[in-house]
Amino acid sequence: MDDTKNQHRKHKLIEYANGKSLEEINGTVEVPRGKGFWRTLFAYSGPGALVAVGYMDPGNWSTSITGGQSFQYTLMTTILISSLIAMLLQYMAAKLGIVSQMDLAQATRARTGKALGIILWIMTELAIMATDIAEVIGAAIALNLLFHIPLIPSVFITVLDVLVLLLLTKIGFRKIEAIVACLILVILFVFAYQVALSNPNWGGVFMGLLPSAKAIAQHPEIGGITPLTGTLGIIGATVMPHNLYLHSAISQTRKIDHNDLDSIRQTVRFTTWDSNIQLSLAFIVNSLLLIMGVAVFKTGAVQDSSFFGLYDALNNTSMLSNPVLIAVAKSGVLSTLFAVALLASGQNSTITGTLTGQVIMEGFIHMRMPLWARRLVTRIISVIPVIACVAMTSGENTIQQHTALNLLMENSQVFLAFALPFSMLPLLMMTNSEVEMSEFKNRGWVKFCGWISVIALTFLNLYNLPATYEGFDIWSKGTSDILAYTTIIIILALLIWTCVELYKGDKRFAAEGKGFGQREAQMKDSATED
Repeated sequence: MDDTKNQHRKHKLIEYANGKSLEEINGTVEVPRGKGFWRTLFAYSGPGALVAVGYMDPGNWSTSITGGQSFQYTLMTTILISSLIAMLLQYMAAKLGIVSQMDLAQATRARTGKALGIILWIMTELAIMATDIAEVIGAAIALNLLFHIPLIPSVFITVLDVLVLLLLTKIGFRKIEAIVACLILVILFVFAYQVALSNPNWGGVFMGLLPSAKAIAQHPEIGGITPLTGTLGIIGATVMPHNLYLHSAISQTRKIDHNDLDSIRQTVRFTTWDSNIQLSLAFIVNSLLLIMGVAVFKTGAVQDSSFFGLYDALNNTSMLSNPVLIAVAKSGVLSTLFAVALLASGQNSTITGTLTGQVIMEGFIHMRMPLWARRLVTRIISVIPVIACVAMTSGENTIQQHTALNLLMENSQVFLAFALPFSMLPLLMMTNSEVEMSEFKNRGWVKFCGWISVIALTFLNLYNLPATYEGFDIWSKGTSDILAYTTIIIILALLIWTCVELYKGDKRFAAEGKGFGQREAQMKDSATED
């Protein structure tokens, strides 16, 4: 193909893609060999930060703060367990990408048929858009609170973040990682500052980390939620499918020798360190959010748990719990910092959501779009329900408007319950595989914890579907239950189909000599000859 034709192909809006995951940045970041631990860790640090932002996005905020308001420190154990499960799943996702040189979408598609690949792509796209709705709402409200821009113009302004993405694609992936890490530190500082001023009961905090049956009890019901509902909300907002696809792709951004076992071992080791450190920061942020609900506000004081309500509460001295907080709140610092953190959280998620969308589109259906176009399409689709919600409630009072937006954000997360098992199950099956991973396959305790996590999260997400459908307030309870259980049956049938195809795909890979096991044997033979 001549240069003219090649240039023409590069400028197509949609083109065929079946190469490396996120080819533009794959293997572009240099890493040292034989250097000290800290210098090597620094070179590998970054992908974990992009993953961690998904665990502290606007969807997490109201669930954690409301959980603290309603049940004190009881749900701290839920945040801890969710974070540990996240560390386990993200470790497996990163390892799959590094060892197989395919992201989760590519690896799944390579073992399954075209029809199933399209279904999985659609489900994951819906999950990404559902997550994006929370970001649209969070960013629009932050703009409204900080600059007093009306909500509908604020929603449209969020579409312009595609310009931010265009700029970021020009500065290099390492700088993107640094920007995201800085925004995480902003969020961490804001909530650490507010919690420090509130002087919480640290004994109660640490006691709340211990597993307790109270965290999954169906009584008492406070503010319309039970401890079980709060637990399901935190889990649903914490473990998200798009993060697994993202991590399996961006773990490949480091430039390593894939024909050298030691180089692969080093990459798996330090990528795991990076992931666990960043997810520990996410755990701290989510814990601080719950502690805010307990210690910053008077118990039961916050009736409006939307972002507007929390902002107003940080300005309302009658709702705050101690004199130091009251003195600072009078200056407006507490509420302003809250809005700044909300805006930072939304911008972080813009970057990661766009990258993930590209990963699943290329992996499942072998199509590629420029990142700016991909972002524009996703954001415009996500904006439509938010605009409709704001327009439909424009004639109602302020509390009803805020409640409607909050319900939209919470109900949009239903697609996460649909998509999560279809990312967790393939991930676990492939990283358990001797054919695919060889010496890097999951150890016995990782397999055990992985199956427990996958089964528990799948059960909890499906278990909560009837209540979620009833929460839509569209159908009667009977109709909602019928729809919910029909959905559950469809999901279980699709999961069985996915498992069967993955199992057959693994057998086919073994017969054809594919997978890392074959390459590892060749590397060891080559090393012996040398």
